[in-house]
Amino acid sequence: MRAWHFSENAYPYLPDASDYESIRITLPNRLYDPVKGAALFDRFLDEWLLAEDEGLEIMLNEHHQTATCTDPAAPMVLSALARLSTRARLLILGNPVANRRSPVRVAEEMAMADILSKGRVDVGFVRGVPYEVLPANSNPLRMNERMWEAVDLITRAWTEHDGPFSFEGRFFHHRNVNIWPRPWQQPMPPIWVSSTSTGGARQIGAKGHKLATFLTGFDGTRKVYDAYRDGWRKAGLGDDIPTERLAYAGLVYTADNEEDARRGAEKLLWYVTANKVPRHLASPPGYVPTIANVQMMRGAEHPLSAFAQSPSVDMAIEKGILFAGTPDQVHAQISRLYNHVGGFGELLIMGQAGFLEHDETADGIRWFAREVYPRLREEFPGTTVSGF
Repeated sequence: MRAWHFSENAYPYLPDASDYESIRITLPNRLYDPVKGAALFDRFLDEWLLAEDEGLEIMLNEHHQTATCTDPAAPMVLSALARLSTRARLLILGNPVANRRSPVRVAEEMAMADILSKGRVDVGFVRGVPYEVLPANSNPLRMNERMWEAVDLITRAWTEHDGPFSFEGRFFHHRNVNIWPRPWQQPMPPIWVSSTSTGGARQIGAKGHKLATFLTGFDGTRKVYDAYRDGWRKAGLGDDIPTERLAYAGLVYTADNEEDARRGAEKLLWYVTANKVPRHLASPPGYVPTIANVQMMRGAEHPLSAFAQSPSVDMAIEKGILFAGTPDQVHAQISRLYNHVGGFGELLIMGQAGFLEHDETADGIRWFAREVYPRLREEFPGTTVSGF
């Protein structure tokens, strides 16, 4: 198993939530203090580099027009980390390519970062969250189709080296594609795609890319992984699915005693509890298929939905959203999820959120890296699983 330290670079210094309608999209940016924001980015960079020193890999992402993630241009931070770090893998998860106007530009950005890092970049692609359709001035219809067409164009740009080619798709049209530089890694950097749905997971499995699912808990994650395995097998990629093709993202806080661990875990839960968004931003028309909207109207929910109404550390641990406690407890919690879902090879650790301070974040990184991670790597070395 391989572990990655992750932070969404949130700006938590906000008024009481009752004073605003939404933390995303419509929150006035006069509430953002650039001096405080700069100090936050200094510490986030320090924490990523500390994670590298402790033997973890590095993950980052981007969001737009929101206090929950003040990194709207992850390729810029990725490039900074490519020069500041020396050995950690660098995962961007991800590029919201369904909202980007030029996939070729994304191919160029990722190739450049791969060159700067000398071949340490993993490239993740995402459709983009529903909240960001409006600020992207995008169309919520056919976003999955746009995403996959963009990925196809990007992979061609990385792998065709004999001069320009043209691309005429349904959504993207490029007369002359011939990127410089091309990636360090050949034929191309590893590709990850995120999904929390069985339909999306099945498609990712069929294409053989890595799948990452976020905070889907015990039963949600097993359904997503089973769909991925089904897509993989039906595509003729083999009966055995390498566990390194599957990733799970959860909140993690480890300490040497339960009291400190609970205190850190409660601060991490800000990531879930602060996400106040009105319905019209959270579910734009056409973003999900009609049948999915019908299911939601009938009561089907993401695992986080019910939890966010009455959150607690204990409930989050029970659902498999949060791993928190002493090293023995965190190891047992992760192992329980691993065995329930049939195995996974990549653990994406939300190790900083909200008001978790730098020293608390650093302690959580160290306790996990030194006391939990070695046991996970020994127990789950990265094998294939065929019995699910």
